[in-house]
Amino acid sequence: MPCLICERIDLIKAGLNPYFVCELQTGYVVIGDHQHFYGYTLFLCKDHITELHHLPPERRSVHLAEMALVYEAVYNAFAPEKINCESLGNGDAHLHWHLFPRISGDTPQKGPVWWLPKEEMYHESKRPTPAQLEDMRQQLKQEIDRLVRHGKAGEKTC
Repeated sequence: MPCLICERIDLIKAGLNPYFVCELQTGYVVIGDHQHFYGYTLFLCKDHITELHHLPPERRSVHLAEMALVYEAVYNAFAPEKINCESLGNGDAHLHWHLFPRISGDTPQKGPVWWLPKEEMYHESKRPTPAQLEDMRQQLKQEIDRLVRHGKAGEKTC
């Protein structure tokens, strides 16, 4: 069975993924396809591995520092009250991180994003328009570049 994360990375490399924000040393930053949680972002590991501890220790440290940088950039760019961060991999067994900006009332009851019915979370009306997507990409890219310039992590800007 093909890896959906690897397929998305191949689209990034081919210049065909409109959700792509930037490449860091250990992964790719992309805006989520659906934006019920405004600013929903993913950080996709470049290495096709299933678990964080499968990365060699030095690369793992860089990857975690970059993930923390993306987390901070999402927080700064989209101004949520809180961010939920998860690495699941049950559906796509390739290391990747979900960063969900949260605000009061974004779900019918307090709890994880996954309590929201999938039909609502992934409804076609939750896809950003091309203009909204471009604005989100630019906001996040500028914030990642700013954090990298200020020595938050890595040496590579978007």
